[in-house]
Amino acid sequence: MADIGSVIDGKYEILKLIGKGGMSKVYLAMDKRLNKQWAVKEIEKSGRDKRNNEVVIQSAIAEAHLIKRLDHPALPRIVDIIENDDIIYVVMDYIEGEPLNKIIDEYGAQPQDVVIDWAMQLCDVLDYLHTSNPPIIYRDMKPANVMLRPDGSLKLIDFGIAREFKEENIEDTVSLGTKGYAAPEQFGGKGQTDARTDVYCLGVTLYHLVTGQNPSDPPYEIYPIRDWNPNLSGGLERIIEKCTQLNPDDRYQSCAELLYALNHYEEVDDTYRTKQKRKLRSFSVVTGLACLCLFVGVFGQGMKVRTNNSDYETNLELAKATTSDVSKIDYYLNAIDIKPEENEAYLGLIETFKSDTAFTTEEEEELTKKLKPHLTDLRKNKNYADLAFEIGKIYWYYYDYGKTASTDNETTRMKSSVTWFNDAVKYGLTSGEREMAAVYGKIGEFHQNIDQNIVEASDSGTYKIYWDNLQRLLKEEVTDNPDEGEIVKLELYKTTMNSIEMYARKFKADGIEETEIRSVFESVKESTERISTNNDKMEAIKINIINRIPAIEKAIENAYRS
Repeated sequence: MADIGSVIDGKYEILKLIGKGGMSKVYLAMDKRLNKQWAVKEIEKSGRDKRNNEVVIQSAIAEAHLIKRLDHPALPRIVDIIENDDIIYVVMDYIEGEPLNKIIDEYGAQPQDVVIDWAMQLCDVLDYLHTSNPPIIYRDMKPANVMLRPDGSLKLIDFGIAREFKEENIEDTVSLGTKGYAAPEQFGGKGQTDARTDVYCLGVTLYHLVTGQNPSDPPYEIYPIRDWNPNLSGGLERIIEKCTQLNPDDRYQSCAELLYALNHYEEVDDTYRTKQKRKLRSFSVVTGLACLCLFVGVFGQGMKVRTNNSDYETNLELAKATTSDVSKIDYYLNAIDIKPEENEAYLGLIETFKSDTAFTTEEEEELTKKLKPHLTDLRKNKNYADLAFEIGKIYWYYYDYGKTASTDNETTRMKSSVTWFNDAVKYGLTSGEREMAAVYGKIGEFHQNIDQNIVEASDSGTYKIYWDNLQRLLKEEVTDNPDEGEIVKLELYKTTMNSIEMYARKFKADGIEETEIRSVFESVKESTERISTNNDKMEAIKINIINRIPAIEKAIENAYRS
């Protein structure tokens, strides 16, 4: 077992144990050269059970080489494989987030629309694996092997029992998989596993997520999901039932076919179908009454629009009048329900969330729950770009996912904001603000891509662009905007100082002069010291910057001496 604080291969400092399984231990490690966190899987070569251990070792190495040749945003990357006399280390992406099984354990069954969104993401990555050359069958889909990242995207982990599909194999499986989730053909040589095996496992996973009932617990049966919750969709129930048929021929034959069904799940809902039949039977009657209804309908719609407008404005006025943040949020949420395609209630909600200088994960969930179903309509709104810009900024400056007393979540905040800043540019923000949204987006994309660029040795030249964008952001948001809030200034100062400390050598290599770096450093240092803070969060950021000043000065000195 690796000791905390030990350094592997002269590069990877072990920080803490983060996972443990029958085959391995997983540590969080810091790359001392890149100042980047990785996950390090440790497989010990045991002398006591040489035969079984050899299988474990070969499986781990095969898993590493399997992942190394894949390229999909929902899959982790392998960056290093280190083999010593006694131990093998596999260095891979450290995935920030929580496994879905922990989310179910803590919060229970997940909302149906959220589960369907997750299902579509998992279909996409499984279809990518199945259509690889040769195809790859994952075989261990379950909530514990799916990580939910701060931006809502999923990562599929643990390829320990994945295999390449070989058409000539009649039987290939000897009890591989997790009881309750695994398909029948995964046990005891009952046939070759193929794409339909993953369809089964995904169906059971969806069952667990949407009902909260663990299929690994007795009685190990998959009941119709509406037995647990009658409010769930009959269409989703039919989809899960088809996925989990014992005979592979009775399931969806591919994840592409399953994805199509998920996109149209409401159309196979029994309630929906009953309504459609009723509509067909009454079509002739409706046609006969159409002329009479036309006048009534137009009149009624006009009254409904007037009522909706009145209710929407009333909720906005009540939100502005109350001094309670809880009441403000309720009024804004009510207004959004009435007119979900309009900006004003969303903007008011965002301002309320910002009032305590923190955008919590609970607040983010409330906002995205309202936004996601209506994004298509919102994007048709001529002012949508303004809303996207404000959403980007609340993620950038206030999002607190992953932040602890000892670790900052600056990179997470930047990455989470990129989509919204890109939307602000795409959907026609006014010229000056569009340029600023583009700058925010480019800085966020730098942090999204820099680790991969370093691994691929393609990072040269990117640091100069990043530095110029960072200076532009400082000028526009602080120097040219003296009324900007103190929290925004402090966060930008912290980002600048962190960047100098981390990338001083890289800035030098990209041609940035020491005098320029020092000028910005001194300016930010003085500005930070002058800022008056009025709450604990801002005071903590200020102290953090001031305490880092000696280390930043040392980083500049070391970079430009060499």
